Amino acid sequence: MCGILGSICKPQDHIDVSLCCKALDTLRHRGPDDEGYLLVNTLKNQSYECRGRDTEPSLQFPDVREFTEKHFNILLGHRRLSIIDLSPAGHQPMSSRDGRYWIVYNGETYNYLELRDELRKLGHPFKTATDTEVVIEAFIEWGPAMLNRLVGMFALAILDLKEKSLFLARDFFGIKPLYYTNVRGQFAFASEIQALIQSPLVSRQANPQRVYDYLRFGLTDHGDQTMFADVYQLPPAHYLIMDIRNLSFSAPQQYWRLQTDITLDLPADEATAITRDLFLKNIGLHMRSDVPVGSCLSGGIDSSAIVMAMRHLEGDALDLHTVSAIFHDTEICEEAYVNRIVKDANAISHSTEPTSTELIQDIDRLISIQGEPFGTTSIYAQQRVFKLASERGLKVMLDGQGADEILGGYFSYLTAKLASLVKQGRLMRAYLFLNAIDRLPNVSKINVLKELVIYFIPAEFQSLFWKSPGTEFAPAYMNKSWLNDHHVAIKRPMKTPRETKTVLRATMAQSFLLTSLPMLLRYEDRNSMSHSIESRVPFLTPEFVQFIYSLKEDDLINQQGETKHVFRKAMRGLVPDIILDRRDKIGFATPENQWITSETPWIDKVLKEAIPGDLAPLHLEEIVQYWTQIKEHAKPYSGEIWRCINFIRWVQLNNVTFT
Repeated sequence: MCGILGSICKPQDHIDVSLCCKALDTLRHRGPDDEGYLLVNTLKNQSYECRGRDTEPSLQFPDVREFTEKHFNILLGHRRLSIIDLSPAGHQPMSSRDGRYWIVYNGETYNYLELRDELRKLGHPFKTATDTEVVIEAFIEWGPAMLNRLVGMFALAILDLKEKSLFLARDFFGIKPLYYTNVRGQFAFASEIQALIQSPLVSRQANPQRVYDYLRFGLTDHGDQTMFADVYQLPPAHYLIMDIRNLSFSAPQQYWRLQTDITLDLPADEATAITRDLFLKNIGLHMRSDVPVGSCLSGGIDSSAIVMAMRHLEGDALDLHTVSAIFHDTEICEEAYVNRIVKDANAISHSTEPTSTELIQDIDRLISIQGEPFGTTSIYAQQRVFKLASERGLKVMLDGQGADEILGGYFSYLTAKLASLVKQGRLMRAYLFLNAIDRLPNVSKINVLKELVIYFIPAEFQSLFWKSPGTEFAPAYMNKSWLNDHHVAIKRPMKTPRETKTVLRATMAQSFLLTSLPMLLRYEDRNSMSHSIESRVPFLTPEFVQFIYSLKEDDLINQQGETKHVFRKAMRGLVPDIILDRRDKIGFATPENQWITSETPWIDKVLKEAIPGDLAPLHLEEIVQYWTQIKEHAKPYSGEIWRCINFIRWVQLNNVTFT
């Protein structure tokens, strides 16, 4: 796992090497083990492989600082976190045998051993034991088509010096980040936004639509835009090819997409067996590493299944470590479940219990790490889990991210399942299903019926359901004039799936392709990499996701309202029944209400120091009033106030501007 960066300008122009080195320094946490550069002058067909301050000492390259005054129009930079082949042979940028291709790669290709064997049979020799070399040889053999052969997470750039082209690609689900900007005759890409905005050419102007989407709906990371107007992200499962002679490139090309028109009418036992086999296969692949592998453990079904599968596959020889965040709050405490898994898996347990005081102490760093505003304080708990993992010497962690989105784990999916039954004309089953889910914890039949209506009314009338106080599309704390002046679409960013009879599947697809999962993966990547930890998410492989998505909706949520139905069945005998029989849904929660309301001095200070003229999208006085009402218990706590405070600090820390 690594940090990558590149800067390209037209042959007659030149890049600022010193600035690029400074930008790569912002990614040091992503790869503290090694540092490397490639400098290219395409006019003279000259290229130099260079070292930096953290380059492996045995590599005898010239220092990149010796070239700061010379003319180059291409720079590739790399920070390495050594996971596979820990030797200096894994240094990047890495070239092909003939020097034509150069790659900078952030990620892991878990099936690299199988691909290497296949490529060897096709005549490709290998000089390292890295997965990076497998990827570049696969590109030489198959071109962009090689992407669909990879099982893993990746963001990569391959420079072709002969064809004068740059190939950028991002993995199937966007597990690994890849941002780019193209301003004033310079193209640049990087693993994090912070590296790109080091350049004075890249403005820190906010993207008005993304500002609105976040403040009103808590939505980020969807599509190719970011919170910065000049910075874009390559969407998941896409690649981009650029002609470096003139910096021209066409729209990103999608190389993989979820097949939404496939339904596998499998017998229940067969669906269960295949689910189990694919999951165990994924765990086995994701445990390939030359450094110790541990696991996050919340006590829920997904993380528990990962831990128990690790022990099942590796036996007693595995030195199994788990790391958990524990909160002794009766509504969200999962310590008993964590302890049960630790006992059954014979694991070594590590736990942390973050406090609101620690959150406030670390909040500015957390906002800086994330690069863009984020949804809830649960992000801090996750950050502390990875911090503890790093302190315990763990360099790779498995995590259950994505399982809820693909297996039907959220309670909100219950309404979608009910909508499916109604649209399919299965009215008696819909009636029985509604009564069944009414008995589940934290589920109300009345609320489900209210939510159900949205699936049956035309989009143009849905706004009528957003007119009551507290649910307006543009609440009082938002500057509606500014939004209108910047042509912001003041509406829900995502449409409710209506034109389908399989509403559940459509809703799940929207969650893991567009809304929930992209945000969660960003949080996961930044939090883990801030502590130089590679976080792996074994639920997210195209084969597993496509199979689960193709099952009948009843396999995902059964008639009794059991979420993750097929997965629970698949894990019987592997995961303790006390975990599989859970019907509550806590998620990775923190006592946010208690945390925020107990830290009123800090929020008072943030609001007092905020300058209204620097916060054009907001009516600061309305936010102050809103917060005062919460403090005085005149209004209940709402995540909206957290988003406003988070946004204000993000603006201040990043010198964000508005026009």
